[in-house]
Amino acid sequence: MSVCRLVEQGFQRGSCLVRHGDKQDFACRLTLRYEDGTPYRLIASAHLSRPEHYLSIYQSGCNLSCRKCHSWYFTKHVKGEWFSPDDIVKLVENYLVVYGEKIYREPRERATHFHASDLCRGCGACVKLENPIFWGGNLDEVVLVPTGKRSRFCPGKLKPEHVVLSPQGFGPARNIVAFTGGDLACHPEFYASSAERIKEMDEEIWVLFETNGYGLTPKNLELFRRSGIDSFWLDIKAYDENVHKALTGVSNKRILKLPEQIVSKEFILEVLSLYIPGWVETDQIERIAALLAEVDEEMPFTILAFFPEYKLKNLSPPSLEQMLSAYTAAKKAGLKNVKLGNISQFVKTEKDLQILMKLAPNSF
Repeated sequence: MSVCRLVEQGFQRGSCLVRHGDKQDFACRLTLRYEDGTPYRLIASAHLSRPEHYLSIYQSGCNLSCRKCHSWYFTKHVKGEWFSPDDIVKLVENYLVVYGEKIYREPRERATHFHASDLCRGCGACVKLENPIFWGGNLDEVVLVPTGKRSRFCPGKLKPEHVVLSPQGFGPARNIVAFTGGDLACHPEFYASSAERIKEMDEEIWVLFETNGYGLTPKNLELFRRSGIDSFWLDIKAYDENVHKALTGVSNKRILKLPEQIVSKEFILEVLSLYIPGWVETDQIERIAALLAEVDEEMPFTILAFFPEYKLKNLSPPSLEQMLSAYTAAKKAGLKNVKLGNISQFVKTEKDLQILMKLAPNSF
């Protein structure tokens, strides 16, 4: 891989240097390899994640160097095991075996993170462990029984029979598999081949790609469309180009054009932006929301609260007032489906909770 795949298509290389022990190299060289023409990707872990309620495949190595990355310990300091597309299929097959008839079947238009919380808040109030000795052991041996209770935040849409236990807690197991963590969309063959093999299973499993967007060139998007990838969760990290470069190491000029390009190819699209005090605040989030509203006013948009991590550990999370300001601005910009996330970072009291419930009720 002597020539960057993005450079070959006429674009600039990402900010993609990563480390493996004392060695530093480009992410594609340390976390992607080919054996007899088959692509292999370094995978840190894979499990039913919360609060997304789907099978998440956490990839090592990334084409950006985000200062606020919460997965830096496996995306910038790479580790994991090598997986081929056939190995990804085995993960999905195991997911189907473990959760079986309990898998909650979503339609394709809900193949998102955004729709997970309006299905289940993951509190576990409606079930209890009958054999807690298996906690931390074989989760498929755990028996959950209904309690007849629901929390005050429960959407009331899910039957207790659909609630299962995963390493990250309670909730449904939806018919979605997601590539998350590091992002090497600039090398699309691994993802395209994995998606093709998943679709060949004929199990109505939706394939979601959580992405920073930098590798989603027109050529790569077309390959993803043909391969059967269903949806993208696009992380737009800033509207201002200088801020984006400072946060990630690259320009966002192409990324800001992606919502229209993605939707035009009939993918399902949701977008998130992180509120980072002093970096990405209401003014930028409002402009991102306006851009999205021009494409589709129904587009799901999540505003996540920053929490101190990696190279921004000295920053504080946003306040309730800041998050509500961004929420209000996004709605005024024309978006109808807006949520706030990472609520524990800015809701500290019962009074805070009551205010949030009143002003941004769909954030629960």
